Amino acid sequence: MGSALSPSERAEVVPQRTVEYVPATVTRSVKLLVAGNFGVGKTTFVSSVSEIKPLRTEETITEASIGVDDMAHLHEKSTTTVAMDFGRITLNQRTVLYLFGTPGQQRFLPLWEELARGALGALVLVDTRRLDKADEVLAHLEERGVPFAVAVNEFDTARRFPLDDIRDALDLEQTTPLISVDARDRRTCLQSLITLVEFLFRRLEPHS
Repeated sequence: MGSALSPSERAEVVPQRTVEYVPATVTRSVKLLVAGNFGVGKTTFVSSVSEIKPLRTEETITEASIGVDDMAHLHEKSTTTVAMDFGRITLNQRTVLYLFGTPGQQRFLPLWEELARGALGALVLVDTRRLDKADEVLAHLEERGVPFAVAVNEFDTARRFPLDDIRDALDLEQTTPLISVDARDRRTCLQSLITLVEFLFRRLEPHS
């Protein structure tokens, strides 16, 4: 998928609507990953922000997950993504974003190789109740050379921490965007994606 974007394309997001086909004016597409550990809210995020009915590959969590998947703070979770989530956002009249939500469990890591292929960048969701679980995800992206921004998904039962404290806990570089979101709220989800895309734009700009 093409990823050559110019600063002039930093336009407002086209409002959510029921649309199945990409407008004829679109000439560029961007592939983005929505990554994060198990149960961090990736499926909810993609569902909230996608302008089309998202593709989901969820399966019911069974007893086979006991001792394999960390269910701490996830007592009400009954399904899990086993391949990917897929959604789409028309960023402006020329640019469309394709979102690929990654599975969070370590055993599905081989799927990352294909999902990360051609991705311009990734938005990593984290949960302050299980912040240490984000380390593996961040390491996988760094190993594959995929630039990323980090979004703290503010669950109702999670404590709130200053973003600077979270940055220190995750050992993020100062240049890595770090923001807060509510994966159920389209507005904050869109803002996190705009932050990511603007970060990626800056990386693509020639340096004097």
